[in-house]
Amino acid sequence: MKTCIPTVALLALAPLFTFCSSGSNIDWPEYNGDGTRSHYSTLDQIDTSNVAKLKTAWIYASGGADTLRNRSQIQSNAIIIDGVLYGVSADTQAFAINAETGKELWKTDLSDNEGTTSRGVTYWSEKSDKRIFFGVGRWLYAIDAATGKLIETFGEEGRIDLKVGIERPGADNYVTSNTPNTIYKNLIITGTRVSESETALLGDIRAYDVRDGSLAWTFHTIPEADEPGYDTWSPANPRERLGGANSWMGMAIDRERGIVYVPTGSAAFDFYGGNRKGDNLYANSLLALKASDGALLWHYQIVRHDIWDRDLPAPPNLFTITREGRKVDVVSVITKQGHTFIFDRVTGKPIYPINDVAFPQDAAPGEYPSLTQPIPVKPAPFTRQTFTAADFNSFVADRDSLVEILAQAKTGSPYTPITGTMTIIFPGTDGGGQWGGAATDPDGMMYVPAKEIPVYTSLVLRSQEDNPAISGGVSLYKVYCSNCHGNDLNGSHDGAYPGLINLKARLSRDQVLAVMKSGKGMMPSFSHISQSEQDAIVDFLSDNEIDEQIELSQQNVSPYQHTGYNRWYDTKGYPVNTPPWGTLTAIDGNTGERRWQVPLGEYKELTEKGIPPTGTDNYGGPLLTAGGLVFMAGTPDEKIRAFKKSTGELVWEHDLPAAGYATPSTYSINGKQYIVIACGGGKLKSKSGDQYVAFALED
Repeated sequence: MKTCIPTVALLALAPLFTFCSSGSNIDWPEYNGDGTRSHYSTLDQIDTSNVAKLKTAWIYASGGADTLRNRSQIQSNAIIIDGVLYGVSADTQAFAINAETGKELWKTDLSDNEGTTSRGVTYWSEKSDKRIFFGVGRWLYAIDAATGKLIETFGEEGRIDLKVGIERPGADNYVTSNTPNTIYKNLIITGTRVSESETALLGDIRAYDVRDGSLAWTFHTIPEADEPGYDTWSPANPRERLGGANSWMGMAIDRERGIVYVPTGSAAFDFYGGNRKGDNLYANSLLALKASDGALLWHYQIVRHDIWDRDLPAPPNLFTITREGRKVDVVSVITKQGHTFIFDRVTGKPIYPINDVAFPQDAAPGEYPSLTQPIPVKPAPFTRQTFTAADFNSFVADRDSLVEILAQAKTGSPYTPITGTMTIIFPGTDGGGQWGGAATDPDGMMYVPAKEIPVYTSLVLRSQEDNPAISGGVSLYKVYCSNCHGNDLNGSHDGAYPGLINLKARLSRDQVLAVMKSGKGMMPSFSHISQSEQDAIVDFLSDNEIDEQIELSQQNVSPYQHTGYNRWYDTKGYPVNTPPWGTLTAIDGNTGERRWQVPLGEYKELTEKGIPPTGTDNYGGPLLTAGGLVFMAGTPDEKIRAFKKSTGELVWEHDLPAAGYATPSTYSINGKQYIVIACGGGKLKSKSGDQYVAFALED
């Protein structure tokens, strides 16, 4: 086995890389490896010369997979500490297993976990006090790492209610913290996922004491009247009218400097901002906050007045580059649009120039887009930026009809305002870059998985009249449900949002009402709407339409709704654009130049016809090792792959029991290195699973 990099040689690296010495176990102690979210490990036993010899070491069945409807997922990046692996099951229970054998040590039995898909857990310790923090439903739990039991001195009997403190008039109840939180000394810093409709809760950033759960500080992402940024919202009192601007994607921490780096998403409603004129700070921004008290040190707004659902999609990366012979500590963020922004970690000064670029202004009535958007000169985008008729692929089905449709649509610009006309968003509404994020190494390199599939949508008036009364379940369905499930009830093409046709054959009326009240998977709770509205929608879905007038319970309802997240596929089921449809890209942060880009994922039936690998839609993140390898799963073809980080050459792939829409982890025990991935499937029309699979070299 190769030796680990000596500790003295690593002192200049990010503060949370795990060091090693002869004979020690090497952990993966945090989400994405460390507080810098590097996805990087110093382990090098598995390298380019022997990776092809990897074999399955153990398999753990976590339980809870929905094998009937294939709606469950596992997005968890497992953490490994002192020989114990902590993860999340297919039915969103936390567990601990022996990381050498896969034998279960404990598993929770938490009942209030509807509406949550978890990306993992957070660990904190002080002497003999070792805790796992787990966000599920609206609760943040503190769990004894040794036993799996709740620590009842934390919050109220072991949990805190994340809704407390972010309520506002007319808001719903949906909140969860499904991305692992960030530890700074004795604080746990949390962001939350909230709904994306007009009824969204506030997206404040909060820190709690890890011992008792008491609130330590709050940062208002939608400012109060006496706070900076308030003048970027109009009309007045935005915290009473609006929600969102939340940090659902995860944060990074520079513990030596005491700075937490917080990305944020758009204000709600995502696709219309006529009721929030202005740039809308601190939505769609990278925030550098003082970790001890939440004070703002600097910020940069990546998207001004977002009306395209352009949340920052992933945690930032903290790493070190070399510029003009000088080492510079930087923070970077990737975007759904395919851009990479890199800043000096301390000052917030951009490392590469950023231009203010003018974009079209022909928006829906009442909408006022920002005149310009910031576009970095370097690095170059890791995805294409425009979609025109020339971008239809050579084997697309029904080309003539697609060209005719496109001729009537709005396209050609990444910031084209959405109107009543079909509007092409490219890359799509979920990337480009997505929640799996980028990996970085000590040489200043970045490795970014992405997707390039066009999405089309439009805005339609909710009602032809300015009338709060909506007639029956059909119209209520269109107001509340059609954005995701479609006006025709067929769901989304990729299966992310299920079809609801003949729902009564799958679920009873009481079961549908229960899901509406609590939420499930990607669906938030609709407990904020009246019981009569819920009943009317369920009656419609049960083919029992009612005609009575129902008064909407929502306040501040947008005049528009969007017509869904419609990935553009042809009649054969393939994206309409020229491949690649999924990519892995290496970017040199020192120069801003692209080193290489390769397709990620495969449609085997196309390659068997002689079509080069196209790449596929993908979810999840990369694992980067000192062995010169980038490990990546995330594709619906149910494989995990290893690429040479120097060239992008594919050097290993292995079938998984279900697609691995997660980020792999690596660790060593007794001198043996393991690679582990959660195989939950359940997205992109792939089957659901419940297994964690670990790989290692044969002894």
